Amino acid sequence: MADLARIGVAIDSDLLEAFDQAIARKGYTNRSEAFRDLIRDQLSREQDQCVDAQVVGTITLIYDHHVRLLTERLTETQHHHHGLIVSTLHVHLDRHDCLEVLVVRGTSAAVRAVADQLIATKGVKHGKLVLTAL
Repeated sequence: MADLARIGVAIDSDLLEAFDQAIARKGYTNRSEAFRDLIRDQLSREQDQCVDAQVVGTITLIYDHHVRLLTERLTETQHHHHGLIVSTLHVHLDRHDCLEVLVVRGTSAAVRAVADQLIATKGVKHGKLVLTAL
Protein backbone atom coordinates (compact mmCIF):
# COMPACT_ATOMS: atom_id res chain seq x y z
CA MET A 1 0.00 0.00 0.00
CA ALA A 2 1.20 3.54 -0.74
CA ASP A 3 2.01 5.99 2.01
CA LEU A 4 -1.07 6.83 4.05
CA ALA A 5 -2.25 10.40 4.47
CA ARG A 6 -4.50 11.39 7.32
CA ILE A 7 -7.33 13.87 6.73
CA GLY A 8 -9.97 15.46 8.91
CA VAL A 9 -13.58 15.63 7.79
CA ALA A 10 -16.40 17.54 9.44
CA ILE A 11 -19.67 15.59 9.22
CA ASP A 12 -23.07 16.23 10.75
CA SER A 13 -23.49 13.85 13.72
CA ASP A 14 -26.75 12.38 12.38
CA LEU A 15 -25.12 11.67 9.02
CA LEU A 16 -22.12 10.07 10.73
CA GLU A 17 -24.38 7.88 12.87
CA ALA A 18 -26.27 6.72 9.76
CA PHE A 19 -22.95 6.07 8.01
CA ASP A 20 -21.63 4.04 10.96
CA GLN A 21 -24.80 1.93 10.97
CA ALA A 22 -24.58 1.36 7.22
CA ILE A 23 -20.94 0.30 7.28
CA ALA A 24 -21.55 -1.97 10.28
CA ARG A 25 -24.31 -3.76 8.32
CA LYS A 26 -21.87 -4.24 5.46
CA GLY A 27 -19.20 -5.64 7.77
CA TYR A 28 -16.62 -2.85 7.69
CA THR A 29 -14.43 -2.88 10.76
CA ASN A 30 -13.54 0.81 10.49
CA ARG A 31 -14.55 4.03 8.78
CA SER A 32 -11.28 4.40 6.91
CA GLU A 33 -11.82 1.38 4.67
CA ALA A 34 -15.43 2.41 4.03
CA PHE A 35 -14.29 5.91 3.02
CA ARG A 36 -11.59 4.43 0.76
CA ASP A 37 -14.18 2.21 -0.95
CA LEU A 38 -16.52 5.17 -1.48
CA ILE A 39 -13.70 7.19 -3.01
CA ARG A 40 -12.59 4.31 -5.26
CA ASP A 41 -16.19 3.79 -6.39
CA GLN A 42 -16.61 7.46 -7.27
CA LEU A 43 -13.30 7.58 -9.15
CA SER A 44 -14.20 4.41 -11.06
CA ARG A 45 -17.62 5.83 -12.03
CA GLU A 46 -15.96 8.99 -13.31
CA GLN A 47 -13.35 7.02 -15.24
CA ASP A 48 -15.88 4.68 -16.87
CA GLN A 49 -17.66 7.76 -18.26
CA CYS A 50 -14.68 8.41 -20.56
CA VAL A 51 -15.66 6.98 -23.96
CA ASP A 52 -12.32 5.28 -24.54
CA ALA A 53 -11.88 3.93 -21.00
CA GLN A 54 -11.51 0.15 -20.79
CA VAL A 55 -14.32 -1.28 -18.69
CA VAL A 56 -15.76 -4.59 -17.55
CA GLY A 57 -19.26 -5.10 -16.32
CA THR A 58 -22.61 -6.75 -16.63
CA ILE A 59 -25.78 -6.12 -18.57
CA THR A 60 -28.80 -7.58 -16.81
CA LEU A 61 -32.03 -8.14 -18.73
CA ILE A 62 -35.43 -9.42 -17.65
CA TYR A 63 -37.87 -10.28 -20.40
CA ASP A 64 -40.84 -12.43 -21.37
CA HIS A 65 -39.50 -15.00 -23.81
CA HIS A 66 -42.99 -15.39 -25.33
CA VAL A 67 -42.79 -11.90 -26.88
CA ARG A 68 -42.72 -12.49 -30.62
CA LEU A 69 -39.15 -12.63 -32.01
CA LEU A 70 -37.65 -11.09 -28.86
CA THR A 71 -35.18 -13.90 -28.14
CA GLU A 72 -34.09 -13.85 -31.77
CA ARG A 73 -33.51 -10.07 -31.69
CA LEU A 74 -31.55 -10.28 -28.44
CA THR A 75 -29.43 -13.16 -29.74
CA GLU A 76 -28.79 -11.37 -33.04
CA THR A 77 -27.63 -8.23 -31.21
CA GLN A 78 -25.35 -10.30 -28.98
CA HIS A 79 -23.81 -12.11 -31.96
CA HIS A 80 -23.27 -8.79 -33.73
CA HIS A 81 -21.29 -7.57 -30.69
CA HIS A 82 -19.55 -10.86 -29.87
CA GLY A 83 -16.22 -9.07 -29.36
CA LEU A 84 -17.63 -7.24 -26.33
CA ILE A 85 -19.54 -10.11 -24.74
CA VAL A 86 -17.35 -12.40 -22.66
CA SER A 87 -20.05 -14.68 -21.28
CA THR A 88 -23.80 -14.98 -20.75
CA LEU A 89 -26.02 -16.58 -18.15
CA HIS A 90 -29.64 -17.40 -18.93
CA VAL A 91 -32.09 -18.25 -16.13
CA HIS A 92 -35.75 -19.24 -16.47
CA LEU A 93 -37.53 -17.34 -13.69
CA ASP A 94 -41.00 -18.75 -14.33
CA ARG A 95 -43.15 -19.93 -17.24
CA HIS A 96 -42.74 -16.62 -19.07
CA ASP A 97 -39.89 -14.55 -17.67
CA CYS A 98 -36.18 -14.98 -18.21
CA LEU A 99 -33.18 -13.33 -16.61
CA GLU A 100 -30.12 -12.88 -18.75
CA VAL A 101 -26.79 -11.57 -17.48
CA LEU A 102 -24.09 -10.68 -19.97
CA VAL A 103 -20.49 -10.16 -18.88
CA VAL A 104 -19.00 -7.45 -21.09
CA ARG A 105 -15.57 -5.98 -21.70
CA GLY A 106 -14.43 -3.18 -23.99
CA THR A 107 -14.42 0.57 -24.28
CA SER A 108 -17.01 2.42 -22.26
CA ALA A 109 -18.64 3.84 -25.39
CA ALA A 110 -18.95 0.45 -27.12
CA VAL A 111 -20.25 -1.35 -24.03
CA ARG A 112 -22.77 1.41 -23.30
CA ALA A 113 -23.98 1.31 -26.91
CA VAL A 114 -24.66 -2.44 -26.88
CA ALA A 115 -26.29 -2.19 -23.43
CA ASP A 116 -28.56 0.62 -24.62
CA GLN A 117 -29.51 -1.39 -27.70
CA LEU A 118 -30.33 -4.53 -25.69
CA ILE A 119 -32.21 -2.71 -22.93
CA ALA A 120 -34.25 -0.72 -25.47
CA THR A 121 -35.28 -3.84 -27.38
CA LYS A 122 -39.06 -4.03 -27.48
CA GLY A 123 -40.22 -6.63 -24.95
CA VAL A 124 -37.38 -6.20 -22.45
CA LYS A 125 -39.11 -5.48 -19.12
CA HIS A 126 -36.05 -4.30 -17.23
CA GLY A 127 -32.40 -3.79 -17.98
CA LYS A 128 -29.40 -2.46 -16.13
CA LEU A 129 -25.77 -1.83 -16.96
CA VAL A 130 -23.12 -1.98 -14.24
CA LEU A 131 -19.55 -1.00 -15.15
CA THR A 132 -16.16 -0.87 -13.52
CA ALA A 133 -13.19 0.82 -15.14
CA LEU A 134 -10.05 -1.25 -15.46
